[in-house]
Formats: sequence, structure tokens, C-alpha cells
Amino acid sequence: MRFCFIRHGDPDYEKDCLTELGHKQAEAAARRLLTEGIEKVFSSPMGRARQTAQYFVDAAKISDLHILDFMKEIRYGLADDLYNQDYSPWSGVDRLAEQGEDLQNPEWKKFPLFDKNTATEDIEKVQQGCDIWLESLGYKREGLYYRNINSQTNEHTFALFSHGGSSTAFLSRILNIPFPLLCGSLHTSHTGISIIRFDKNPGKLSLPVIELLNDSSHIKGIV
Repeated sequence: MRFCFIRHGDPDYEKDCLTELGHKQAEAAARRLLTEGIEKVFSSPMGRARQTAQYFVDAAKISDLHILDFMKEIRYGLADDLYNQDYSPWSGVDRLAEQGEDLQNPEWKKFPLFDKNTATEDIEKVQQGCDIWLESLGYKREGLYYRNINSQTNEHTFALFSHGGSSTAFLSRILNIPFPLLCGSLHTSHTGISIIRFDKNPGKLSLPVIELLNDSSHIKGIV
């Protein structure tokens, strides 16, 4: 099974929708994705992701858009002080790197940046939801890897439209890369496309394979 992860287009965060540029990017991404043989489309419940997904749904003439609540964007900050930039995982991880901190530390949740940060709670929700969803599709988490529990060879391709933070949390889980390390090394472009392939052989326990990572060639020249 193959999963295409797509970040939403350029957003108006306050209104939770796409900007004029974002609409152009989403349209270009939809054309690009028509070559991937996508059969089913999933999206975060948030407006900017759903609008981006709708361009592909319309272009591919797919009847349904399935919503995954656990893939909504992660928040950050303290419970009574949300979106304080001092707690942004992205700028915060850059500071940790400057200080020489080990971003592969399995105890990263105890770093001051993440301890009591709502981002940590939301990352955990995404990762828990990720495993439940994947098992419903025939891939069960066992230790660090995923076992194909389908009875037949499965070669379907699905698309998932979401966000920079929630997709990073998802990929962190399935690839066993600590969130801070992946957060610092993967800055997903608007409508950037990543493709992950799970083993098609029934009964096989394996690590997902990266086919494509953050491809944004379809939006070059769009202004």
C-alpha cells in the first residue's frame, strides 16, 4: 500500500482557508497527483487541508473525501498561552541544535521546549491515531515495525492531505525518527508531496519505505 502525504496550500491561518496563492498551488498539486493512481482520499478536518484536498477530489472525480480528526494540525504553547513562539517546535528545535542538544534523545519530551507544551500532547494524539488508522487498513504496529495483516497482496494508493506539524508527527511515528530530529530536518513545502510505501506481502513485518519526500516541483514558478 502506498500513502501520498500532501501539505495544504499557502494558508490564511486566521480564517483557516487557502489564500489566492494557495488555491493555485492546490490546483497544481491536483494535476500532479493524477499520475499516482490514487483510489481514496483522506483529509484533516481543518479548512485549509480540506480545500486543498477538494481540488484533487474534483480533478480525479472521486466521490468521497474521508475526514481523519486525529490529523488536525498540532498546537503549541502552554495551555493558557497558545502559539507563544517561545514554544514553537520549529524555531525551538533550531535553538536546541544551536545548543548542541541531541535531537535523537528518546527522552526528548522532557526537554523544557516540550515539557508542558501542548504540542507534545497533540503529537501523541496524532501518533496514537496513526497506528489505529493503519491497523484498520491492514498494517498493525508490532514493536518498531508494521505487520501486513491483509489476506491478499495489497497495492492500493491513498492520499492524505494535512499539515506540516501533524504530518511530521505521523512520519516520525512510522519511520521511528524522533519528532525533534524530523521537525528540524524536514520543512514541508506548501502542497509538498511525500510518498511512503508499506510492504504488500501478507504477514510481512517491515519498515515503511520512502519513495518521495517533499516534492514541490509542481508549484515552481507559481506566484
